[in-house]
Amino acid sequence: MKTENIEGLTLFEINLLIQQGGRFVMFPNIMSKLKSIYFVRPKEKIFKYALKHFFKNISNGWRDFPLRPFYISKSLFYLAIGGKDYTSKVLADLNRINPIYNPNLYCLQYV
Repeated sequence: MKTENIEGLTLFEINLLIQQGGRFVMFPNIMSKLKSIYFVRPKEKIFKYALKHFFKNISNGWRDFPLRPFYISKSLFYLAIGGKDYTSKVLADLNRINPIYNPNLYCLQYV
């Protein structure tokens, strides 16, 4: 999965923004397997990300007539609740890939 809106941010800055109210959300594309996770900063509107996926799901949902109401209603559901929250999963992956450095302070003391 592709994570967007974290370009140029360090792990420390991401953790700081999450403590201030940021989060990682995903709006699933109902018809396709390609999924993007967006980092939503504090006080940023989620609506612009959700609306893009809603229109994509409507355009793809019209192709399959019997399942059309299901796809559109599921897309509206995720639009209404603000997407799926993936903050804990993404942070666990980021911490696994880029662990926090804890130096041994005894070795760093000036003798």
